[in-house]
Amino acid sequence: MSLILAISGPAAVGKTTLCERLMKEFGVSLNRLVTATTRLPRKGEQDGEDYFFLSQSEFDRKLLEEHFLEHEIIHGNKYGILKHSLLEAQIQGVDILLNIDVNGSASLRRFCNETKALDGCLRTIFIRPQCIGELRSRMNERASESDEQMQIRLANAQAEMQREHEFDFVLESADRESDYQRVKEIYLSLK
Repeated sequence: MSLILAISGPAAVGKTTLCERLMKEFGVSLNRLVTATTRLPRKGEQDGEDYFFLSQSEFDRKLLEEHFLEHEIIHGNKYGILKHSLLEAQIQGVDILLNIDVNGSASLRRFCNETKALDGCLRTIFIRPQCIGELRSRMNERASESDEQMQIRLANAQAEMQREHEFDFVLESADRESDYQRVKEIYLSLK
């Protein structure tokens, strides 16, 4: 049975970097599940590789047609996991990696618990920052959000950190290398 590993945490905590490193090291046995979003691509992001970038109307149509396993509005943008993406990845028999927000992780947990073929496959990791100031610094460094978007993300981070108890593993972020080694150890222990 394939493992579904979901990595969550506040915006700018380093989830994407951790997922990219896991994929680089374990890409043969680990598939990153591509999720859909209505947000605009950041510099260097590719449609179908980083996300499925959908217009509001495309996303809403897929939602009406029940294509989504879960969907959430995060920081004013819609995000969702397409059912066929998860089921196709599961059929391939390799482990599945998701970079997903806290609400999406809860929806995914419910779906996996209710779907016999996926029951027991999901493990979740929450990456928590040492402090909110650290997230603010990281957001300033990447310069991809407006001041208003940054305030929304920081407020959401406070609420997300209150839900860390919902996860199988909680890691306080230290630095990129330490964070990666700890996530890698967890992944290897679950195989």
